[in-house]
Amino acid sequence: QVQLVESGGGLVQAGGSLRLSCAASGIIVSINSMAWYRQGSGKKREWVAGVTAGGSTNYADSVKGRFTISRDNAKNTVYLQMDSLKPEDTAVYYCAASRGSGNYWGQGTQVTVSS
Repeated sequence: QVQLVESGGGLVQAGGSLRLSCAASGIIVSINSMAWYRQGSGKKREWVAGVTAGGSTNYADSVKGRFTISRDNAKNTVYLQMDSLKPEDTAVYYCAASRGSGNYWGQGTQVTVSS
């Protein structure tokens, strides 16, 4: 059974930083594609960043240069370092994993950026 548990969300002022964590079980983050998505109030869920099994990273244009996705294989955990946060980054952030034809989601963690 795959479980993804996000943590690290909270309230931060614009320009601040947060680091989100996604602790995975039932799936090995180092050999599967992992990603972060977000969903703002009244908005569609959008892809934010991803890391492939080979270690390649990609980012949405809106976060490029500010967010960094990484993984700790020993801890089987994926991170999203978020710097220079903006009010428009306010959303529930979800960790996602892809394995074969299956896609798995965490429960989400709220990030609120005040102006």
